[in-house]
Amino acid sequence: MKILRGERRLIIRRPFLSAAFDIINSLMLVLIGTVMVIPFLYIFAVSFSSLHEYMSSDLLLWPKEWVLDSYRYIFASKSFIRSLGITIFITVIGTLVNLVFTSAMAYGLTRKLPGQSFMLFLVLFTVLFSAGMIPTYMIVKETGLLNSLWALIIPSAIAPFNLIVMRQFFLGIPEELNEAAYIDGANELTTFFKVILPLSKPALATFCLFYAVGHWNNYFAGILYLNDPTLWPIQVILRQIVLLNDPINSLGSVTMMMENPPPPETIQMAATLVATLPILIVYPFLQKHFAKGVMIGSVKG
Repeated sequence: MKILRGERRLIIRRPFLSAAFDIINSLMLVLIGTVMVIPFLYIFAVSFSSLHEYMSSDLLLWPKEWVLDSYRYIFASKSFIRSLGITIFITVIGTLVNLVFTSAMAYGLTRKLPGQSFMLFLVLFTVLFSAGMIPTYMIVKETGLLNSLWALIIPSAIAPFNLIVMRQFFLGIPEELNEAAYIDGANELTTFFKVILPLSKPALATFCLFYAVGHWNNYFAGILYLNDPTLWPIQVILRQIVLLNDPINSLGSVTMMMENPPPPETIQMAATLVATLPILIVYPFLQKHFAKGVMIGSVKG
């Protein structure tokens, strides 16, 4: 009877503990989501508000009067439009280069070759332990990439962590599929493009998102390797706007002359929103594959 009572108490307590955990978990998620959404709403509201409304509100989360002067101002700036186009180019081309180099090298490291262990050790050792900022800068300079957009793409063509995870993903693909392709007359390249890559869409979508976000948000490489302001990506321009607190001079000459230019605060928020919005728009299209890709390497067998 004692055992039955103990079991009965356990049966009664379990739903209560489970419900309490769900409630606490939901509250924590709502709190974290609120903390993340409020700054974005503030940036959105300030970018569309007037100077009077901005100065009279302590915490502005929704504009009462919609004003588009800040957006007209930044999109009338040639330097802002040029930097946005440069960032799109770096993100698209850089992500393609990352995926090609990472997937090709990861697949090569899965092949059974003489001295494979030693070769794997050499490759991983060199990609994991970089020479440092100054030697990398010297290499970029001596190879003629300095003051070129390729300096933002080629030095970061392979991310070591992504390479290791991609290799583990390829090792999880049954070897029988490769053998069947070889029997049908396919070589290594045909097997890689026709068999391996189509089965690796979740992994490719996940790393595509990681690489794209990294390229879009990267500003340090632009400061380090680009001396020509006409080659600066959008994040470097945004850094100039925020740090100098003088967006009118940071954006250069504006083709549209205004009698009363927008306040610097609203220009800063508008530029920040425009620089953030594209990568937020891309995420929902990759969310389905991203949910599968985050489990890469977590389960074996």
